[in-house]
Amino acid sequence: MDWITLLRSLQSDFIRRLTSGCLLHCETEGQYSELTIISGERLKALRDFCWLMAEKYKRTSPVRDVFISNLKGKLGEEVVKERLADFITEVDYEKKIGGDGKVDFTLTAEPSIGVEVKSRHGSIDRVRWSVSSEEVERNAVVVCVLIQEEVHEAQQEYHLFLAGFLPTQMIKLKRGRIAFGINQLLYAGGLFGYLEDLQAAKLKDKPATIYQYNSQQDIPKFPTNNQNNHQIIKHLALPEAEEIVSHRTADLNTLYVNLGDKSFEQGESDTAIINYNQALQLNPDNADVYYKRGMVRYHLGDYEGAIADYTQVIQINFNYTKAYNQRGLARYQLKDYQAAIEDYTQAIRINPDVALIYMNRADARSHIGDHQGAIEDYTQAIKINPNYAVADKNRVISRYLLKEQQRLTHSIKIAPDDAVAFYNRGNTRAELGDYEGAIADYTQAIKINPNYADAYYSRGNARCDLEDYQSAILDYSQAIKINANYIDAYYNRGNALVSMDDKTRALADFQKAADLYWKAGKIAEHKDAKERILELEIEESLDILNF
Repeated sequence: MDWITLLRSLQSDFIRRLTSGCLLHCETEGQYSELTIISGERLKALRDFCWLMAEKYKRTSPVRDVFISNLKGKLGEEVVKERLADFITEVDYEKKIGGDGKVDFTLTAEPSIGVEVKSRHGSIDRVRWSVSSEEVERNAVVVCVLIQEEVHEAQQEYHLFLAGFLPTQMIKLKRGRIAFGINQLLYAGGLFGYLEDLQAAKLKDKPATIYQYNSQQDIPKFPTNNQNNHQIIKHLALPEAEEIVSHRTADLNTLYVNLGDKSFEQGESDTAIINYNQALQLNPDNADVYYKRGMVRYHLGDYEGAIADYTQVIQINFNYTKAYNQRGLARYQLKDYQAAIEDYTQAIRINPDVALIYMNRADARSHIGDHQGAIEDYTQAIKINPNYAVADKNRVISRYLLKEQQRLTHSIKIAPDDAVAFYNRGNTRAELGDYEGAIADYTQAIKINPNYADAYYSRGNARCDLEDYQSAILDYSQAIKINANYIDAYYNRGNALVSMDDKTRALADFQKAADLYWKAGKIAEHKDAKERILELEIEESLDILNF
């Protein structure tokens, strides 16, 4: 068993114990502890420092926001410092923006080895830590701290958990940011040993012996320069690979993707994965290729591998509806029905007009005994697509749904001037991935009925799927103009604005959506919107502090 597998196994055990509260707790500095408690004078000193920072930079950001952002960061740094003691440098209390240069600590004996600390508050199943490409480049490890209590001015005691760590060599990020959850971290008990090995290797002036993490299959790293393109060809199973010789390196990505697509169509799944792997080596930020590789792995029955790929898609593009649906299907196959339901729910929040996703969630709900929830989902699926056949579904539900389907089918008349008919066909095309066809149908529905808010909203979703965020924003705005309380339009417009890096307007939309969800009694959706707000506020405060 390699060390990564061991630490992942220990992390799974830690997460189970974290849920039950059975944690290792040691108050001796320099010794490992999963739980750290900060209160009293120690907390007062931290709070005093953070208020000084808030006062110093009140012109650039609200005082409370700066205070909370700083306190979260310093709480996490205190935890790591207590555990590693003199092995790392002191906590930085310099009262200047960007004072740590995106490096929170360095090893005392080897300043070239940086340690970045990330602190978050949230539930263990939803909390995410994020790092930028610059932080990945400048540090050897990212250490994650989970704060049990919500951070605010009056809190008198904090329980902090050393949630885990990631060597930056495991993080493939050339630009932007990447987020990860507690399940993706390595057990923090291995942090000291990992850093100790890095230090020993540095001091001996030789490369460290580090296991290189690779979520892909073990395959040769092919050269990508024209001079050695012949070496690539022998690894590719298709005759069309000869074309690579005559193309520039910049063209290889598209070629590998096309070769992967063709291999999969021909039933050569292993070759498809090899080609997609090569495309990802050339462009590790291509969400569509991860999605395609996930589809191949799902087809092969490698559901865990498929889940890893769909998760990577979501990290790159938070609004990739199909990735949530497919990850839900993979989790369903592993009988993790609750997690599957959560994925389907997120897909529905992004695009509530895809009948297939409601059907999938209904199946998962029926497996956990939530028959009423399943009936509601089957009913919604039929409203969207009256031709859905459900005869093979849960028989208790089917008898009810077949009558409902017949009633809806008889009530719909297909006619050239029927806006609803075009709208429904647009939904069907969208769920099949024909987004351009869907847009054409939604546009026709709008021509017939210029006040069709749902058609504007759904056309916005389809345009988001095509990454035409500017046009999507216009559609969401029109839906809101027609219906000022169109909650999901605010939420999805916020997502589109985030994709265009317009965080200020996105925050306003998420806040509006959160308020409307709360008024509507949609607690889960309200919580989700508030978490999106928190993520953006943290990113903005980090941008300010590192200006």
